[in-house]
Amino acid sequence: MSNSVNTSQTITITEKALKQVQQIMKENNIPENYALRVSVKGGGCSGFTYNMGFDGNEKDGDTFFEHDKLKIVVDGKSLFYLMGTQLDYSDGLNGKGFIFNNPNASSTCGCGESFGV
Repeated sequence: MSNSVNTSQTITITEKALKQVQQIMKENNIPENYALRVSVKGGGCSGFTYNMGFDGNEKDGDTFFEHDKLKIVVDGKSLFYLMGTQLDYSDGLNGKGFIFNNPNASSTCGCGESFGV
């Protein structure tokens, strides 16, 4: 059974990141009912890495919320590390990509793709 929670209790997404996710879905013909799955895996130069993908299946322990018709899903294990995180997108001079503003990270790597707690 999945849990629906207030967005301030899991992760939030900026309008810029939301538009980028929607564009990726459209360009890759990803069904609108698929969710953006955000997770954390062990590894990377700082201990943990962020992962994102699209998923049409709901799993036991998933927590989800919606933002402007985009369903975002986080598994129970990852939720512990992602509480309060804001997903943003940058297309500036330093490169393009998604940015995880994670208040739980005590350290991050230079590329911003891994973190430590």
